[in-house]
Amino acid sequence: MIKSRTIALVAAAGFVLASCQSTPKSTPVPSGKSAALLAMEQVAIAAHKCWIASKDPAFKPYQMANELNSFSGAPRFLLVPAKHYGGKPLLVVQAQGNSSRVDVFGPLMNDPLGARIGSDIARWQAGNPACAATA
Repeated sequence: MIKSRTIALVAAAGFVLASCQSTPKSTPVPSGKSAALLAMEQVAIAAHKCWIASKDPAFKPYQMANELNSFSGAPRFLLVPAKHYGGKPLLVVQAQGNSSRVDVFGPLMNDPLGARIGSDIARWQAGNPACAATA
């Protein structure tokens, strides 16, 4: 009988001690990706979905060339002529280093499509993956 009481007391003490311990805090695991790459992944996924995969007529003359795995610290994607993949980029969307700021430049920004490109990129960079601005 003393043996069973001792076991019960030890078990109870174990439960009490376990309940007093704080729960381990989970720390986010760093992905090893720079802020620039994280920003560009977000923007590139949305651009591909909204401009290319959706077969948007405004972007039919272009195709996307991803260069997100750049070792230069400037992940980017390009829009190039659809019929000439190796042609001169008409749009460059890139970020650099530890900045999550996305820069957009190229001849398409001077085109009537430039305003839409700018607003789409700004929306996606802000974390809204929608294909069109909502009123």
